[in-house]
Amino acid sequence: MTDGVLAGRVAIVTGGASGIGRASAGALATAGATVVVADLDPAGAEDAAASIRRAGGSAAAMTVDVGDVDDCGRLVAATVSEFGGLHILHANAGIAMPFRGDAFTPDADPEVWDRVIRVNLSGVFYCCHHAIPAMVASGGGSIITTGSSMSTLPLGGLDAYAASKGGVAMLTKSMAVGCGPLGVRVNAIGPGYVETPMNGVILDVPELTAAFAAGHADGNLQTPEEIGDLVVFLASDASRSLNGALLTCDRGWTSFKRP
Repeated sequence: MTDGVLAGRVAIVTGGASGIGRASAGALATAGATVVVADLDPAGAEDAAASIRRAGGSAAAMTVDVGDVDDCGRLVAATVSEFGGLHILHANAGIAMPFRGDAFTPDADPEVWDRVIRVNLSGVFYCCHHAIPAMVASGGGSIITTGSSMSTLPLGGLDAYAASKGGVAMLTKSMAVGCGPLGVRVNAIGPGYVETPMNGVILDVPELTAAFAAGHADGNLQTPEEIGDLVVFLASDASRSLNGALLTCDRGWTSFKRP
């Protein structure tokens, strides 16, 4: 199962029950890490963890609401208690916004804004708030946050989502400054449009799927597995020179054209 690159390290992946998080958890386990699959969906988290164990890896499932700072603290404390430390955090949990006419600011429901910011941005902050001291106590580590192509180039209309992902990118850079002397690196990934359940609104409509695929330079949507491979790189010593980076991994979406 394992190739040993991350052997002896303990990782938490939030939003690990499906999509990018599930692929990331599997890739980290394949590289040798013990992985805590954390998600608001307990059954989904356990299914992902069980899949890793069946493949010969080490994984446990934990339930977390990343929008609750105390729940994030409980997650980190339980991980350290059970596995003896924390070396890797993929702060990945997030929610999307539907492609409809009420996401532009003057039309938007402020409650939707609050929820998107709470999960996508505050959730990253809450997890890192607790994880950084645990990583320092464990001898250092790597935090990977999940931004988006919208961290730098909004699609338009999805204002809360764009703001949340832009915030993730800047929070990542700011945390990296303080974390560097502590032996903790913090980097963000910025995927394009990935074949995940969260993008079902695109994938369920063939015309939308084709249009969004065409917006990537190679004409294809991304797979969760290719993002998982990048997470392993950022978690490993191979990326030791990277701190405070936003790695745009969008198959050319932000450099090419819009659908």
